[in-house]
Amino acid sequence: MIILDFERVWPSLPYILEGVQVTLAYTSVSLLLGFVWGTLLGLCKVGHIASLRWFAAVYTSLFRGTPLLLQLILIYFATPQLTGYNISIWQAGILTFTLNSGAYISEIIRAGINAVDKGQKEAALSLGMSYPLMMKDIILPQAIRNILPSLVNESIDLLKESALISVIGGSDILRRATIVANDKYLYFEPLIVAGALYYVLVMILTIAAQFLEKKLKTS
Repeated sequence: MIILDFERVWPSLPYILEGVQVTLAYTSVSLLLGFVWGTLLGLCKVGHIASLRWFAAVYTSLFRGTPLLLQLILIYFATPQLTGYNISIWQAGILTFTLNSGAYISEIIRAGINAVDKGQKEAALSLGMSYPLMMKDIILPQAIRNILPSLVNESIDLLKESALISVIGGSDILRRATIVANDKYLYFEPLIVAGALYYVLVMILTIAAQFLEKKLKTS
């Protein structure tokens, strides 16, 4: 008979909850930087410069074709060897998640731009608008509104993937739950608490995204 003993975990709950701030910090910063980087890559993919299109395509292929955990470990452990710089856990996590997220977001941005009616692009150019101004004021705002659900999915994936930072010692939710589990020799309950926290964060993000999507549709 399985007996769950959550009472032994409750005293350590504040310690595990402190990991929420760490998880949200990795997710929010990486998502913001990844969106900027992914937008630049997406613009390269739909642009007219062949070398930039080639670079963006190869970059995306590399980061989508290799495991995120491998990228994280490689950046954290190989950077000191290659550059002599002792990269911190925070820097390694943000850099890895940003580079990886940017690859996926670039494809989302590219698809969103291509989904905008080509007639709007032709009309803007015929009115004498420059290409950068057209993309900033006409194409990108519509593309972002259309791809909002995909961006939400990417942010949710990034939130869950941020748990990988525990592998290199990041003190996020999963890392703290594991420490509690090892300290109390009780593994199921702390990990269930960690899973519940991740689930709550994902639900909050999903509800906020649904609200934003409704606002954009009525704006």
